[in-house]
Amino acid sequence: MQCQICKKAEATIHLTEIVDGHRSEMHICQLCAQNEGIAVKSQIPLNELLSNLLSAQPKEEDFDDLENETVCPDCGFTLDQFRKEGVLGCPGDYEIFKDPLMPLLEKAHAGNTIHKGKLPSKMPADDKGQQEIATLKQQLQAAVEAEDYETAAKLRDKISNLERL
Repeated sequence: MQCQICKKAEATIHLTEIVDGHRSEMHICQLCAQNEGIAVKSQIPLNELLSNLLSAQPKEEDFDDLENETVCPDCGFTLDQFRKEGVLGCPGDYEIFKDPLMPLLEKAHAGNTIHKGKLPSKMPADDKGQQEIATLKQQLQAAVEAEDYETAAKLRDKISNLERL
């Protein structure tokens, strides 16, 4: 595929933008991407990705409820270190610092705290529906286990509506 800007080089960068439900794609070469100021990295280290997502460094008020002395028993990481570095020390930190982290994660992921994954764009509609039903059933199970029966009822109704289609 040819670069849409210079119309000479092979396009190696494929950008997809979705605005108000409308999808637009742009295919450009490395040189044009640099000229346009588009930073290109083939793989971003996990620490860097998390740092970028949380680039708005945690504010003091985000941690008012938690004591500063809280320390992870596995790695010795503290909330103060997280404030300064913006990264965690080990997987156990997610549980230890769950209360102050949850609002930050919700903010970084537009309110979504459950991993949903991706579906291929050319997937048949029937398969997408089945995938959505499976995801909703997992959420239903989690809601029942958490004894959140109001959410469970809403999920049950959504599932039955999708199964009728």
